[in-house]
Amino acid sequence: MTIEHDDLLNALGSIWGAHAPTEPTAALLTRTPTGESRMLIDGELTEAASGNIFLNIDPTTETPLGEVADAGPEDIDRAISAARRAFDTTSWSTDPALRRHCLMQLHAALTRSADQLRATAVRETGIAVRTTYAFHSDLSISYIPYFAELATNYEYEHPLPDQPWAPGTKRLVRHEAVGVVAAITPWNFPLYSLITKLAPALAAGSTVILKPAPQSPWHATLIARIISEETDFPPGVINIVPTADNAVAEILTRDPRIDMVHFTGSTIVGKRVMANAAERVARVSLELGGKSANILMPDVDLDAVLPVAAGMVCMNAGQGCVLPTRMLVPRTRYHEATELAKLIYETIPYGDPADPDVVFGPQISSLQRDRILGLVGKGVDEGARLIAGGGKPSRFDKGFFMEPTLFIDVHPDSTIAQQEIFGPVLSITPYETVGEAIDIANNSTYGLACNIWGSDEDEATAVSRRIRAGAVSINGGLFYAPDLAIGGFKQSGLGRESGIEGFEEFLETKAIAIGQ
Repeated sequence: MTIEHDDLLNALGSIWGAHAPTEPTAALLTRTPTGESRMLIDGELTEAASGNIFLNIDPTTETPLGEVADAGPEDIDRAISAARRAFDTTSWSTDPALRRHCLMQLHAALTRSADQLRATAVRETGIAVRTTYAFHSDLSISYIPYFAELATNYEYEHPLPDQPWAPGTKRLVRHEAVGVVAAITPWNFPLYSLITKLAPALAAGSTVILKPAPQSPWHATLIARIISEETDFPPGVINIVPTADNAVAEILTRDPRIDMVHFTGSTIVGKRVMANAAERVARVSLELGGKSANILMPDVDLDAVLPVAAGMVCMNAGQGCVLPTRMLVPRTRYHEATELAKLIYETIPYGDPADPDVVFGPQISSLQRDRILGLVGKGVDEGARLIAGGGKPSRFDKGFFMEPTLFIDVHPDSTIAQQEIFGPVLSITPYETVGEAIDIANNSTYGLACNIWGSDEDEATAVSRRIRAGAVSINGGLFYAPDLAIGGFKQSGLGRESGIEGFEEFLETKAIAIGQ
């Protein structure tokens, strides 16, 4: 049996809207990349007070793309002060019409800049260009109008009916903006993470200090320039402060002027964020790691499903907390499935992310690739069978590339079945009954997502209700949308992003009782 390159490319093209790049995006990739080096504080684009910079590194070539202002403690302090003043002394939190107006300006400006955002994703994060039309541009941008409408349409105050134990008391429930929000975003989906924090926080009336990951700073600084030059956001409402120093970034989790920390990243760092915020009982919302299961039901059509179900683990070079890296296959279909998965992993096209015929590029850094290689070695040491990939590809002289890697006969309690790898690595484990598959899927400290594939939709849906995870995809259904809240169970996080629930993360609730 063989799998043709074009057939696999077409199958993988069904994932997250992947397709060949449009002409404007392709043209941008032929030019020398340029990005905004300055940060945004109190309405002004500015260098770091210290004059310090850090380099934005291209993971495909291992060379610098350009410079970025490196915020220090004084810059963070100024940003917090600006956000605090904008919340406490201006009409931003009480003027939903202004909030909607500014958000729709931002939406229009980002729509005009979508091709630049796609090209930026390719250059600074190594994302394959054919996969940049959803989370790295269009889909993420489409979230903004949903929250802009909520800014003016949400019922911020409503009465409760009279009760006999409180005769004559008029009772109101009021929702108000939480205050100053520190938003800390990751490098793997920089635009999506930025927008799913900024849009609902701003719509709800909060002010924001955004700290982007130093591996993907140009996404944030480009938006800083757009906000400064193309929108009417008042000074201090949005502050964007890139820094390469974790100690500087950590100030945002400790400063008493900040009312809420909204963080996306690893569970290890999330625990530290939570501990720091707990010192002053500040609110936190955490979108953390995952080790999602991928259950193939006994009646699944392997030929139709497996190219997508197995191949999607390599999207974004496997750098996604939601990716279903633990595939569970019925014992009766195990040989068939593992042989087909091996062919797929030997065929998946990867390489230069500017090439429209590849579906994934390099890892974000040598540190990230070395971590993956260490976990691959751990899998071999613990007895899993490595049947595809597992190392650095010899055909690349530069770039932080990792081969598509496939393990079979993976024990559910082994390191590679329990620990988030964050690379293009799939583990396959057999199961005897659907009940056992559910038990294996739930055998994790994480609970972010799960994928289920099968011909009987009712049966697959019944299984989904027994999975301890915040989002479940059945037969490739997309659970990302502005009106659908998602988030993690267990150590995959606290709170929800998107939907009404994601908007309400940025609101406080106040009870008002008026005697007559």
